Amino acid sequence: MVSPPLCSSTSKPFFSFSSVVRSSTVGRRIPIVGAICVLTLGLSNFYSSPFKTGFTHSLSSFPLLRSKQQSRSFRSTTAMAAASSTTVPSIVVYVTVPNKEAGKKLAESIVKERLAACVNRVPGIESVYEWKGEIQTDSEELLIIKTRESLLDTLTEHVKANHEYEVPEVIAMPIVGGNAPYLEWLKNSTRD
Repeated sequence: MVSPPLCSSTSKPFFSFSSVVRSSTVGRRIPIVGAICVLTLGLSNFYSSPFKTGFTHSLSSFPLLRSKQQSRSFRSTTAMAAASSTTVPSIVVYVTVPNKEAGKKLAESIVKERLAACVNRVPGIESVYEWKGEIQTDSEELLIIKTRESLLDTLTEHVKANHEYEVPEVIAMPIVGGNAPYLEWLKNSTRD
């Protein structure tokens, strides 16, 4: 039995390894496209393992085997290392508010207290969530807050004390890279 190529269920494969490799357990020919895919995916998954040792570590010397993500990660790490002398670990924090007035008031108080360098207000979001056993849908405004990682607890307490919601959203994500002068400005615009 001949295996069809990947994109067709009726045509015969244009080439197979059957004359070179034949599986004794499966008993069918392996299309070259499938073999290449398996080899490529196998190596890329094996290479991207967080436990790089031995063979996989030696693959890093072959530029064609490095993924774009690893290259970006390297560049980001390099950029952050260069900026580390003038920046601090920083985060982006998401907070939702019920309306424009509440968003403006909270954003201004956060910046005034130097708990963040910048707060972006994104109007017109719609949130769907479960609260007290019922599905709710509300129009809200999203605050995107850029600050130091060390200020997260203080910022969270400030939001809780100045927010209309019983349980306000405060979600933080690390900033892993970026424009070094901006990150330095972020540091200088917030309290220690």
